[in-house]
Formats: sequence, structure tokens, C-alpha cells
Amino acid sequence: LAFSSLSNTLAVNNSGRWWGIINVASSTNLLTDSKNVQLVLDPSLQLLSRKQRKLIRQNPGILHSVSSGLQTAIKECKWQFRNRRWNCPTSQGPNIFGKIVNRGCRETAFIFAITSAGVTHSVARSCSEGSIESCTCDYRRRGPGGPDWHWGGCSDNIDFGRLFGREFVDSSEKGRDLRFLMNLHNNEAGRMTVFSEMRQECKCHGMSGSCTVRTCWMRLPTFRAVGDVLKDRFDGASRVIYGNKGSNRASRVELHHLEPENPAHKPPSPHDLVYFEKSPNFCTYSGKTGTAGTAGRFCNSSSPGLDGCELLCCGRGYRTRTQRVTERCNCTFHWCCHVSCLNCTNTQVLHECL
Repeated sequence: LAFSSLSNTLAVNNSGRWWGIINVASSTNLLTDSKNVQLVLDPSLQLLSRKQRKLIRQNPGILHSVSSGLQTAIKECKWQFRNRRWNCPTSQGPNIFGKIVNRGCRETAFIFAITSAGVTHSVARSCSEGSIESCTCDYRRRGPGGPDWHWGGCSDNIDFGRLFGREFVDSSEKGRDLRFLMNLHNNEAGRMTVFSEMRQECKCHGMSGSCTVRTCWMRLPTFRAVGDVLKDRFDGASRVIYGNKGSNRASRVELHHLEPENPAHKPPSPHDLVYFEKSPNFCTYSGKTGTAGTAGRFCNSSSPGLDGCELLCCGRGYRTRTQRVTERCNCTFHWCCHVSCLNCTNTQVLHECL
């Protein structure tokens, strides 16, 4: 879901619908968080659902956390795909990721997973930092742990983060078609990745720095670690079709499910990313699919990989140019307290796709 404060930017909705900044608040779209910061939704675009607005009001302080998590997810998406033909382009318009979110391809799967993970990660961390009034650290891990350590400290509240993320993000999805099932699956895969990458962190206690006993808690992974895992699952994503067990006795969840397109492949696990549509050609501009193409992108002339000029430029070739860059260098600290630097000028060789 995209929303933002008057002094901040945006975030994104997993179903491809967006909200933005407006300059004038109205009584119907004004929300005030625990810090008395006015948070405004754009009335000219589709508003948050009733359930989502209720969740925000029930959890003072959470809107900033969600917005921060979504912005972190966007940055991570750009980092992970910086050397790919599709480099997670965004715009300042109402559709920040463009038309790609309306498709059922791998790239869409990654967008859904990474943004869902971003919300879960940010909310879980905000709970342990005390910036959300309705949650705290996860104190359920208490008491005995091992022969030389015990549970204690402040564990990040991943359970609250996953629950809120599921209720808030998934509530945007409507229907029972293949796209609905794909979106929900990838949303959950993002949350599962944050959960499965959590690690135990410990602090030593003892006389004179000895480690007689340790106090341990559960810590969230860095979001870069989450992005790395989801990128690997993007490369190994499963192509699926709409499955129907054909039994009226089964529940709606059991009745409609995802099946691998190739019957010889195993069904996708809850951690896998899934898609049902071939990715568009990201080599050239297309208004229909909303792809910008790779013309003007910088490439690595010596790399045989995806960032190399041959693959990134799609065989069209590239132009080479040089530019002089001046940077601070040879910096020295002088007591106290001054840093002096020299200006060093270097020549960079750049290769640009035609």
C-alpha cells in the first residue's frame, strides 16, 4: 500500500494500486499517528480499505513503520536487479513500479515478496524498538535455554510482524483466480523468508570479561540477507497453473490451489516464488508492457555475465566515453578536530548501451 506523510515519500500496494502525497488534508482521509504527524491519503486515487484503516488506527505508530519498510523494500529491489535488464525501475507517478505489477511474471512475484517482507521486517523491528504502542519485544522466550546460556534480552517480534503483514497487505487481494492465488503465495513467501532467516544473538556475562553464561535472544536478519534469499528464489521461481480439486466438500482454500505447470515438477513450497506468465522483453521500450528498455544503461565491457555489454545491451552494441571525476582523497585527521583532504582527479571509462 502506498501512503506517506506530508514530509516523506511513498510506498507501494501489493495489488498495484497506489496512494500519494497531497498538500491539503480533508476530514475523510486524514490520519494522525502517535507522534501527531498528519498522514494523508490522496483522495483522487483509491483509498485504503476499511480494514486497513482500522488496523492503522488500532496500532498507533505503525504507519511510519509500514512506510519505512516499503521504502526499504524498493531500495533493495533496485539493488538486487541493478545489473539486470529489468532493474526494478520506479517512477513518481501513481503506479510506482509501472504496468509490470499487472502481469503474472517473475518480476511481479519478486515485487510482491520483497514488499511484503519489508512490511513484516520493519514492523517486527519497530515493536522491539518501542515505536508501536500495541506491541513490544517478544518475551515468550524466557528461562532455560542451554547448558551455558539462557533466554533473555529483547527478541524482535516476528510473530506480530507476520500477523500484521498478513492482515494488512493480503487484505488488498480480492477474488479467487490464478493471480489472486499467486499474489497471496508470494506475499507469504516474503514473510516466511524474514522468519526463517532470524538468528540467535547472545551477550556474555561473567567476571573480568569471562563468558560464564550467555543471555540470548532472536534477532531479525539484515534486509540485505532477505533480499539475497528472495533473489535466489526469483531465479528458481516455479511456473504454476490454477488447480481445482473438484470437490465441493473441500474448503475454498483446499479447493483452489497452485499446481506446477510441468506435472513432473514438485509443487511449490511456501518459501518458493511462483509465476504463471512469461516475462516481457526488457530489451526495448514498450508502452504496452511498460518496459523502458536498456538503451542508455551502463554496462561492463569485460563481463560475460548479465551485467556485460553483450547481454545487457541485447546485442545492439554500446558506445564508450570517458569522464573526469574529482573526489576527496588522502584525508588526514589533525588533533583536534580537523580533517584535511586533497582533491584527486581520475578518468573513468563508461560503456553505454545503444
